[in-house]
Parts: sequence; structure tokens; C-alpha cells
Amino acid sequence: MDEGPILADLARPGVPFAVRVTPRAARAKVELQEGVVRVHVTCVPEDGKANRAVTEALAKALGVAKSRLTLVRGSTSRDKTFRLD
Repeated sequence: MDEGPILADLARPGVPFAVRVTPRAARAKVELQEGVVRVHVTCVPEDGKANRAVTEALAKALGVAKSRLTLVRGSTSRDKTFRLD
């Protein structure tokens, strides 16, 4: 994730978007594959660690503050829905 905001075109306030999460990945990255946002994080999915890591990675990829992202649905699932406030 060395490049700038790669998902800046998805940064539309109030519009929810789906994310597919892969915890325990070898390295953290955010990518857009066939219209699906995929976030790979190295954290384990316990006590909300992976959700926090996903929020941070998404915020960096979108070019927004992490406080502007809200997890709408899927806190215990690999398929999550976020909204930019």
C-alpha cells in the first residue's frame, strides 16, 4: 500500500460499499478486483483487531480519515459493508 489513494473514486459520502476481507494474510493490501474491493490484513480476527486494521487500510486507500468510515454490516463476517460519513 505504498501508492496514494487507490479507491478515491469510491469516496462518496453516504453511499455504502461492500468489502471482502482476508484476515491473516501474508501482507496487508487493498485492491479492486472485478468491481469488488478486497482488503487483506495481517491481523487475526479476534477482539475487533482485524476490523480496526481493515478500517485503517480502507481509509488510507480512500484518502480519508478513518473516523469518517463506519462499519454498517458484517462485523463478524468476511463480507462487510462500510459507509463514508
